[in-house]
Amino acid sequence: MFAIVEIAGLQYKVEQDQRLFVHRLKGDIGAKVSFDKVLLTVNGSTTIGAPAVSGITVDAEILDHIKADKVIVFKKKRRKGYEKKNGHRQSLTQIRITGITGFDPQEKKTAAKKPAKTAKVEETAAEIAEN
Repeated sequence: MFAIVEIAGLQYKVEQDQRLFVHRLKGDIGAKVSFDKVLLTVNGSTTIGAPAVSGITVDAEILDHIKADKVIVFKKKRRKGYEKKNGHRQSLTQIRITGITGFDPQEKKTAAKKPAKTAKVEETAAEIAEN
C-alpha cells in the first residue's frame, strides 16, 4: 500500500517504513507527527481525493533535523566587472513513515456501487427525453 501525501507544501509518494527528507518541520527528535492531507491511496484499489481523501492519515516519526548540501549561486557579466556570489543551505527534517491508517475496505465497496446508481439515473433521463 502506498499513498501520495502533501507535507509542507510538497507532494511525496510514501510507503510504510520509508525514510525521506522533507522541509523543516516543527517538533523534537523522536516526536510523532501526522499528516491528514492524503491526495491518493492505493491498497488493491485506487482512492483519489477531491482534493483530499477523508479519514486517512499518514503517521511518521521525526528522526533528525539536518541541513542539506550548500548550493552556490554565482552571477557574472563578462567585461563589466560584475560578480555576485551567494550560497544557500536548506533546512531539512528526516522522517520515517510508521503507518498509513484509516483505510476502510467497506468504503471501496460503496464507491463501486455509486457509479451503478448514476448509470440508472442517466438511462431513465434518456428514456424521459425520448418520450
